[in-house]
Amino acid sequence: MGKQKLKTKVIKKNTNPEWNEELTLSVEDPNLPIKVNVYDKDLFSRDDSMGRAEFDIRPFVDVVKRDLSNVPNGTVVEKLIPSRQNFLAEESAIYKAEGKVMQDLALRLKDVECGEIELKLTWVTIPGARGLERY
Repeated sequence: MGKQKLKTKVIKKNTNPEWNEELTLSVEDPNLPIKVNVYDKDLFSRDDSMGRAEFDIRPFVDVVKRDLSNVPNGTVVEKLIPSRQNFLAEESAIYKAEGKVMQDLALRLKDVECGEIELKLTWVTIPGARGLERY
């Protein structure tokens, strides 16, 4: 999302790391993809890339912009199907839970022999932030 960069903590000595971290990104332009880069931390040399992925945030934002006040929690609002045009490793559901819009993503990493990264998106409205009306 523009020039925003976020980093997770380093998971040491693990070939199948789980971060379970909560990171907050501000959606400035939903037309720009979210890019994810995974690195292997090296102490005495440059960190090695373990793959990259990206995803289109527009379907998620489009659901956020809808009036879901009468939609019950647990309802899947939209499904995204893996294709050659995206990094999805499996079908992704955008749904309403806990009164919020959420999405589970499994992304196939590129530029690496194999690997996936799983993300869970939750839309949080920040008071005083500019809205999405212009998109």
